Amino acid sequence: MDDSTRTELEAAAFRRLVAHLRERTDVQNIDLMNLAGFCRNCLSNWLKDAADAQGVAMSRDESREAVYGMPYEAWKAKYQSAATAEQAEAFKKSHPHSH
Repeated sequence: MDDSTRTELEAAAFRRLVAHLRERTDVQNIDLMNLAGFCRNCLSNWLKDAADAQGVAMSRDESREAVYGMPYEAWKAKYQSAATAEQAEAFKKSHPHSH
């Protein structure tokens, strides 16, 4: 497989992942972090890191909107719920060095 084809396939997989996460607004970021070790914010940070590495101007807000499909604050207000005590405890156990 040539590099161009690989890049096209990886981009298609990324777009499908983003579309899936946009549809699954019932899945909270803390649940993703607890189960998979990454969430929508991580994905948007990775997108921004890639833009930075290529010298492409992209703000944190722009990268988040690219992943969330709307401004992050709008997504939080519409879909994010407060973490339960169980979710917070699971996060502490799975991410002991996080703040």
